[in-house]
Amino acid sequence: MSKIIISYSEPQLAKVALASTKHIDLPLVEFDPNSKNSTHEADYSLHFSAKGLSFVSHNRNHGAICCDFVSGSHRHRRNFGGGNGQMIAKAVGISGKFIPTVTDLTAGLGSDGFVLASLGCQVQLIERNPIVYLLLKDGLKRAQVAGHDDLKLRDIINRMELCEMQSYNYLDSLSKDNLPDIIYMDPMFPIRKKSAQVKKEMQALHQVVGGDEDAAELLEKALNRAKYRVVIKRPMHSDYLGMLKPSYSLEGKSTRYDIFAKQKIPK
Repeated sequence: MSKIIISYSEPQLAKVALASTKHIDLPLVEFDPNSKNSTHEADYSLHFSAKGLSFVSHNRNHGAICCDFVSGSHRHRRNFGGGNGQMIAKAVGISGKFIPTVTDLTAGLGSDGFVLASLGCQVQLIERNPIVYLLLKDGLKRAQVAGHDDLKLRDIINRMELCEMQSYNYLDSLSKDNLPDIIYMDPMFPIRKKSAQVKKEMQALHQVVGGDEDAAELLEKALNRAKYRVVIKRPMHSDYLGMLKPSYSLEGKSTRYDIFAKQKIPK
């Protein structure tokens, strides 16, 4: 089992790093895993630096993992993503007349939630793993700061709400008068073989945080809590989740969206 610590390299970050130990039971070490001279018996650090929070491998077999909505692929997707023509937009039923509320039960690092929020959806992000939750929370916080100078980004982030909770408990907490239009799931399963399509960083994160092995049971509960549909994101050639056949599927080159329709989307 991998050993993980919470670390920080700048003294001014000691307070925020210490606060995180109250949230997640990991040892705190003043330590810079990015220094060539740094050695430590732990395998990974949840590391605080001036750039934000990242998940760092001490043996350097992969790059640091962080949540960044401001630059890189998220910025490119926001500016050139294709709007309502994207497959994910069609899967959740976005149209010129209907912008659904979406609950993402397996938020992860928030990539799909960010896309949906950029298309106008109010998105409730549910994440149960404390490491992933802290990474996502940090990414949202930094994006909020960047939003002071980028009003479009600010509006997108304001449409994303994060909750650390077991998805089962969240669904149980919903009243009949407060059901989301769409429930979205992208279950994470342990990677059993290496694949060029899966980056080393994400392979490592999967191994550390584990998989959503209870996703099939969660789907069954979600079907009773979505107002219009449940959408499951799956690898293209994978089996149906829980062997439940969807109403229909949208297929791409490597990804498939299985749609369980409850009632017609408003037009």
